[in-house]
Amino acid sequence: MSRLHADAVEVQRHDDEPAQFLWRGRLYVVREVLARWTESGGWWRSAAVSALSSGSPAGEAGSGPASVDDGEQDWFRVEAGAGRAAGTGVYDLCFSWSSGCWSLARVLD
Repeated sequence: MSRLHADAVEVQRHDDEPAQFLWRGRLYVVREVLARWTESGGWWRSAAVSALSSGSPAGEAGSGPASVDDGEQDWFRVEAGAGRAAGTGVYDLCFSWSSGCWSLARVLD
């Protein structure tokens, strides 16, 4: 069973992976990264792609290529615990490149 969340969390990274995160006032230490994946959003719906497909200019002349924010997110499924006495759980952490923010998306039982 899992519970969905959309809570903002603060994450400390080590070697480009979450090492610990602060959620609801408690510090969770990551014991293991179980999985990692990247999801991209609807880049095909962006204004730059629409402009290219319609033949209209995507920006001012000489402004360079239009940037496409595809809503890319890095996901990490981690095993973590809030101290030695507390047990561990499995958590899905998500980093949004467009906002630069981390969130806790899911807690698995």
